[in-house]
Amino acid sequence: MELFSESLIVIGRVCSILPLLLIVTLFMGKRSIGELPVFDFMVIITLGSVAGADIAEPNVHHIPIAVAIVTLGVLQRIVSQWSVVSRRFGKMVTFEPTVVYYNGEFLVDQLKKIRYSLDNVLQMLREKDIFDLAEIDMAIIEANGRLTVLKKSAQQTVTRQDLQIKTASTGISLPVIIEGKICAEVLTYRERDENWLLQELHKSGVAVEQVFLATLNRQNDLLFFEKHPKNEQQVPPVHH
Repeated sequence: MELFSESLIVIGRVCSILPLLLIVTLFMGKRSIGELPVFDFMVIITLGSVAGADIAEPNVHHIPIAVAIVTLGVLQRIVSQWSVVSRRFGKMVTFEPTVVYYNGEFLVDQLKKIRYSLDNVLQMLREKDIFDLAEIDMAIIEANGRLTVLKKSAQQTVTRQDLQIKTASTGISLPVIIEGKICAEVLTYRERDENWLLQELHKSGVAVEQVFLATLNRQNDLLFFEKHPKNEQQVPPVHH
């Protein structure tokens, strides 16, 4: 009998908490779902934990949980409104955008700063339908962790396809060196060997250990990026 009564309590709480969560989430606004800045992410996680504790434990008082959920929603709304009014406060409760690729160079220090690996960035580029790094001018990790890309002007305006000029695809560019280590299977696939790769790097006065990433496209054009470029670039400041 006790089990039955507790089950009824849990069912009743589910039926009351879920509509309340929906109302509070809608009150918080689209930003909480679509972008999830740091503070909003914390609120969503806390809401889930509080609601879960209320549903799973019948001995927990129901009304204080409902008050906590409403309070979290109101607090999030206040913080988001204040972030809009005060840019300084907005920067305090979220991350700044980070430029990770600019003008043909990976910014290795920036990647380390935000703890993103090269594999993370390459995957995010592929998700943007970019398979050749020669196509892009700048890549930015936004405050919400997503990647935005500025393509080179030649890729943005009129293309050969627009002019109906037939051209061979360069295909996907495959990594032959990742953080100073040669990917032998890629060289074999592209019908090249390690000696050829070393000679190509030697022409530019670069050793394998100095290479952060090197890629080969279908035409076997080698594109490489040094771990520590000789010429430090002035990266454009990017803000919210």
